[in-house]
Amino acid sequence: MPLWLQFFAQAALSFFATMAFALCINVPRRALIPCGWSGLLGWMVYWVLWQLGTGRMLANAAGAVVLAFSGVLFARHYKMPAIIFNIPGLFPLVPGATAYQAVRELVLGHIDESMRLVVRVSLVAGSIAVGFMLAQLLGEFYSRYLRARWRRR
Repeated sequence: MPLWLQFFAQAALSFFATMAFALCINVPRRALIPCGWSGLLGWMVYWVLWQLGTGRMLANAAGAVVLAFSGVLFARHYKMPAIIFNIPGLFPLVPGATAYQAVRELVLGHIDESMRLVVRVSLVAGSIAVGFMLAQLLGEFYSRYLRARWRRR
């Protein structure tokens, strides 16, 4: 499959998957499209970095940073809490298949493989959390910068 077609398919599927998850958790109707966009942005940053050969953790952290920033921007624009846009947007980034494989290997008795997969899931989840933390920190610095700039006028 050509790369441009993969890009389009990844974008479309992440958008609709995020919107479907947002529907499942009863996000307000006027926030469904922005939720889809936040999930699309976070996943596409992850996917592009993964295609460029960066590590899984760096790609997840960068995707989480973009996702958190987009959540904050949508929250300000729609006057809603940012968590409404962040939680559904996390749906594509969560390593669910790897967690399933870890449990499967544990049930089959392959303890070493299971522990390797559990460590991978933990590291990816941690990188997502670090990405959200960095986005929050950078957002706070940016808002303080804007306040200080506004006072100087």
